[in-house]
This record gives sequence, structure tokens and C-alpha cells, in this order.
Amino acid sequence: MRCDLCGNEGKLYKTKIEGTELNVCSGCASHGMVLEEVKEPVIEERMTGVEIKEEVEEEAIELIVSDFSEKIRKNREELGLNQEDFAKRISEKESVIHKLENGSLEPSLDLARKLERLFGIKLVEEYKESHENTGTTETGAMTIADMIKIKKKAR
Repeated sequence: MRCDLCGNEGKLYKTKIEGTELNVCSGCASHGMVLEEVKEPVIEERMTGVEIKEEVEEEAIELIVSDFSEKIRKNREELGLNQEDFAKRISEKESVIHKLENGSLEPSLDLARKLERLFGIKLVEEYKESHENTGTTETGAMTIADMIKIKKKAR
């Protein structure tokens, strides 16, 4: 296991440093109050020969399409409704419909989904972002020292 501060391998101690509990080596433990020794997790070796791949964390983000205002206006007009009647039909204020159609207001995800169901169109797109580990230690784990180095390079 690696020290959260310096990244050194070895015996770790749960230590309170400036109000934060960190798992640190004996050298870094002198910067705070040691609470307890960290016990190494027990790893069973029954899975010999099996390669464990590091997972890339994916995050799904939902965004409103850029041409939402045109789609909403076009579909409202195809239904033959003016803004006032359309607003009543979906239980919104007429001013909200006006702002949506001129692009000065982006719909919330809930409202966009309501309009998607009503019109049968796509207003919400899902983007997936993958977050890769950018740590510099052999295990790929980022330590506080790694973040400090990165910040210094950025200056």
C-alpha cells in the first residue's frame, strides 16, 4: 500500500493531518496525529493466472441538443397551436414557451423529456466521458505529491 502524501510503499498509519484522515507512512505520520495502524487487505491467491484489468471509469452526461429551439417551434406549429395554447397543453407559462423558442432559455431535462414524449423527437443526448487514471506511481494511484507536481508544472 502507498502513502497518500509521498507515495512510498510500506506500513501505513491512519493519521489526522490538518483535520483530514490520511493513510501515510511513518515519515509523513510525524506531520499529524496517528490514530491507528492500517491493516493490509487480505488478498486470496486462488485466481492465479487471471489478469485483472484496470477499469476505466465512465460517466454519462445528458445534454440538451443545440437546435432545441427550432425543433420545439417547428413541432408546435405542426400541431397547429399558438404559444398560448401550447403552453396550456403542457402546463407551462406562455413566457417559458416564448423563451424556449427564441433560444434564450434552455429547457430543463424534465421539460425536455416531456416535450420529447409529446412530439416524438430527440431533445436530450447522452454523452459518455471516460476518466482514466493519470497517476504517476507504478500502481497508477495518484498521490497528493503527484497532484502538487502537476500543479507546479502548470504554473
